Amino acid sequence: MNDPRPLFEQAADQFADVLTAVRPEQLGRPTPCTEFDVRALLSHVVGGTRLYAHLGEGGGYEGALPEVEGVADTEWSAAYEDARRRFTKAWMDDAGLARTVALPWATMSGAETVGSYVLETVTHTWDLSRALGHPVALDQSLAATILPIARAALPADLRGGAVPFAAVREAPAGADAYEQLAAWLGRAV
Repeated sequence: MNDPRPLFEQAADQFADVLTAVRPEQLGRPTPCTEFDVRALLSHVVGGTRLYAHLGEGGGYEGALPEVEGVADTEWSAAYEDARRRFTKAWMDDAGLARTVALPWATMSGAETVGSYVLETVTHTWDLSRALGHPVALDQSLAATILPIARAALPADLRGGAVPFAAVREAPAGADAYEQLAAWLGRAV
């Protein structure tokens, strides 16, 4: 992806749409990302969006954990929109896409950094959607665009240890693009 920012905006729109369906009583539900229930997943995505905004602003990773605390059960959409606006503003300057960003697991260009967060957003959108019983239809083209990138960036033989993904699973026959992506990332479909 030369300029992943439009794809991030599509992915962020979709995450925000699914997020509006979350009811407080659903926050304790498990997600396909087994280390997170819905509340922890939302904390991870809001915090991650803030962290990647910080990177776009020229800050370093600094070992920061992306999770956030203190968001009221009914305020997750507002917290995400605030983080998303900051992300969009932070990466608005084209020069940021060429800048080098150092992360604990890789050093990459700003464009690759934003692209990696598109993968994160698309994947966690499916996690949230599945935990909620798929309240809105997901844009299959987003997952179809991200799937080959995920396969190239996260090969099957590099799982475990520093790579926080389980072994690749086989997607069931007739799996849609999101289910194929989820299976590639080690989630049960």
